[in-house]
Amino acid sequence: MRADVGVFGGSGFYQLLEDVEVHRMETPYGPPSDAVTIGQVGTKRVAFLPRHGRDHSIPPHRINYRANVWAMRELGVQWVFGPCAVGSLQPHVRPGEFVLCDQFVDRTRGRADTFYDGPIATHVSAADPYCPTLRALVAEVARSQGLPLHERGTVVVIQGPRFSTRAESRWFRSQGWEVINMTQYPEAILARELGLCYVNISLVTDYDVGVEGDPEAKPVSAEEVMRTFAANNAKLRALILEAIARLPERNTCPLCPHALDRARVL
Repeated sequence: MRADVGVFGGSGFYQLLEDVEVHRMETPYGPPSDAVTIGQVGTKRVAFLPRHGRDHSIPPHRINYRANVWAMRELGVQWVFGPCAVGSLQPHVRPGEFVLCDQFVDRTRGRADTFYDGPIATHVSAADPYCPTLRALVAEVARSQGLPLHERGTVVVIQGPRFSTRAESRWFRSQGWEVINMTQYPEAILARELGLCYVNISLVTDYDVGVEGDPEAKPVSAEEVMRTFAANNAKLRALILEAIARLPERNTCPLCPHALDRARVL
């Protein structure tokens, strides 16, 4: 049982491939969110895991992020795709568009967010938390498919499960951050701690609390998120599958696999 590529499914994205093997896994951190399905894309074996569970039963603050990421590493995964639904904080970032985030801001609390609780002090750099090699590849594929794409962006990650107040959303928007989400932290940084290349593909589903000055733009609802995601699922799936098909035979990323090179105090 092995895989080269991992994909975490988000809200409204519960299946990637049809012809798959199904594996139940255990990790030192407990069970992952669901069974892992493994299939083939070109020369790559691809593991898929819905982070909320296949029936969307796990809210964002209760996801076992460490178990999910560890399971991918245990399978031998080198590259991880982390698609997710996001709300827009800026009028020019519109529902139905995609954002390749290059930064996150963590506003969560109490989540188990590291594999390194001692006895060796380990301080992994998070200056550039998303894999630049994978981001460049996904951007290239998105352009070739004519998708509406923002090639950079900051996602602010809130605790959930509630959505933002108007005051919170106004604050986030005033910082210049592009999108808002509940699951990107600690998933992205846990992948970095294990030396995995991780790329976020954000699908914009809504305008968070609406657009200031536009009475027609209503605050987000869970129903709206799922409806917009479902309408764009095929595009997201095609983007991920084509990006996987274009991955090289060997991972030569100069950043992510070397995360621990200067991280430990011995």
